[in-house]
Amino acid sequence: MKRILLFIIVLLGINNTIAQQLKNPSFEEVLSLKAASNAVISPDGKNVVFQLQNVDWNENRYDTELWISKNGNPPFQLTNTKESSSNPKWSPDGEWIAFLSTRGENNQIHAIRLAGGESFQVTNTKSNISDFEWSPDSKQIGFLQPKDNSKEKEKRADKYGSFEVEDKEYANNEIWVIDFKPEALNQTLLPNQINDSTYLKSLESKKLLDKASFSINSFKWSPDGSKIAFDHQPDALINSDIHSDISIYDLDSKTYKTLVSNKSYDGLACWSPSGKAILYQTVLSDTTSYYYSNIKLFRIDIDGANKKQLAIDFDENLNKLSWNKNGIFANAWLKTKNRLLHINPENGKAEVLGNLPERIRDYSFSKNGQKLAFTGVNDADLAEIYAADYPIEKTESITTFSKQIENWSTADSEVITWESNDGTLIEGILDKPKDYDPKKKYPLMVIIHGGPTGISYPEATASYVYPRLQWLNKGALILRPNYRGSAGYGETFRALNVKNLGVGDSWDVLSGVAYLESKGVIEADSIGCMGWSQGGYISAFLATNSDRFKAISVGAGISDWMTYYVSTDVHPFTRQYLKATPWSNREIYEKTSPITNIENASTPTLIQHGEFDTRVPIANAYELSQGLKDVGVESELIIYKGFGHGINKPKEKLAAMWHNWNWFAKYIWGEELELPQQ
Repeated sequence: MKRILLFIIVLLGINNTIAQQLKNPSFEEVLSLKAASNAVISPDGKNVVFQLQNVDWNENRYDTELWISKNGNPPFQLTNTKESSSNPKWSPDGEWIAFLSTRGENNQIHAIRLAGGESFQVTNTKSNISDFEWSPDSKQIGFLQPKDNSKEKEKRADKYGSFEVEDKEYANNEIWVIDFKPEALNQTLLPNQINDSTYLKSLESKKLLDKASFSINSFKWSPDGSKIAFDHQPDALINSDIHSDISIYDLDSKTYKTLVSNKSYDGLACWSPSGKAILYQTVLSDTTSYYYSNIKLFRIDIDGANKKQLAIDFDENLNKLSWNKNGIFANAWLKTKNRLLHINPENGKAEVLGNLPERIRDYSFSKNGQKLAFTGVNDADLAEIYAADYPIEKTESITTFSKQIENWSTADSEVITWESNDGTLIEGILDKPKDYDPKKKYPLMVIIHGGPTGISYPEATASYVYPRLQWLNKGALILRPNYRGSAGYGETFRALNVKNLGVGDSWDVLSGVAYLESKGVIEADSIGCMGWSQGGYISAFLATNSDRFKAISVGAGISDWMTYYVSTDVHPFTRQYLKATPWSNREIYEKTSPITNIENASTPTLIQHGEFDTRVPIANAYELSQGLKDVGVESELIIYKGFGHGINKPKEKLAAMWHNWNWFAKYIWGEELELPQQ
């Protein structure tokens, strides 16, 4: 017994020593981590191009450039300009990489040879290009851009000044096609010729579907290049996507025919390898619950025959679908794991593929389907770019970005489960410091994800505007609950907060806190709570319906569902989750609104909000702020100038982290701190 006790003491001493040797990174260092994404393999499977994001503190922006690994060798930087480069796509012949970049007034297509050299502008349009696809013969590029309404707007403004008619001011997306002319690019190799106006004027593109009265969301060339499948909605307004359909355009006859037209949403996924069928996703006739229901997967021949639902027994949403000779592939959340799936196109059976990292963020296959590249991440690592042969037996990491944190003191995370008030089992992530001692009690910080169909999972560093690592290294535990409504747990679980928003969500958070308290690992009077978007709403609901927390931070949160409903850009969200409008059922809006019980509020509350937020309009922040002031609760409202629903610049994100750090330092640790000036 003495030997065992001595061993435990020695082991604890070693753990403490290790924890002391590891670095507690600064906020800036966390925000400055390089992040890899969007791995795209070449048609022959020999090369992989991907995006890498860096922080430019001087310009206060995130810069994304393209990197490439050739023949399995260490990657090197492919683009390096002042403006970001993104969305790389290989030409089918494997000789070129096209990508999007804004190097003038608008986002345009550029291309660079696999062999190297300068990149060159391919398009020169008056609107921003949002997406593009190579033709199968590599001789053309199709692209999406909104209709140019600038002349009409200028003419109106000259006579009537500036005004806007609600739900009438939009520009429909159109498909354009441009011939890809490498010989023209060869003529502009000199740097002083790259932006030559004569060359740019020679870049002529033509619009398909010239008289179409709808907005196009996405499109795919058929394998033989003779047709284009596309999905479209009546107009470009965000809430019109529920009425989207799928059509096939014939390039020879220059005509199109609608193939899939259900009452509700239909979205194109991809072509079959043979070109005789397409894969699509749909919610069929569901116009009242598609925000939280599973989207169904179908295949259909392009003549309308052989329509068949696939993956019927798979109880989660499928993402990033592709189809090659080996079958259909997709991403899907399964609890806290993001898996790669194989779907048999004949019997529709879905199978989870093994021998992969815990979470697959994106993937692509070579033309013959024998090799793939993907972005993957494990619990304690950063995202890396991987390559593998198919069938997958082992993977090879092309990058080593996790070395950025190899000397950092990061989270030790585990998935825990507890029972909520109504008996529902809830999972969450418990983050612990490196020197965690189960015999001690710790302050607890609760971080609630957005969505509600978001998800929390074990991860090394990510924190958005919450200084997660620094709180752990200060000596706190962090709970990140996957409350009812979260992705990864099936359709029934996602529907558990319908007509029960805030109420059921708060059960799940508070029962998680109670579970940790029952384990004797947290200080009952030192608990903070925070979240952004839906997480901000739940935090606001807890601020006015519970006195369990010492401090709360509400980020871009809803305070009043009626205020939200009349001013958000996604009105159907409220109608689907509350099953009513404010006029048909005022009681459900009051039951689920934080502002209803504002007079019960007592928790010091920080409110953070973007100035131009259209998803959760800023009136929600002002309403909660004024209500807290009126009832004498200490609060602070911080508006981040120029931002919408999220903060996407590093300096303001740094400020938001400091605002949260100082707020909780005051109420959890009793420290009065100022915003650093250096």
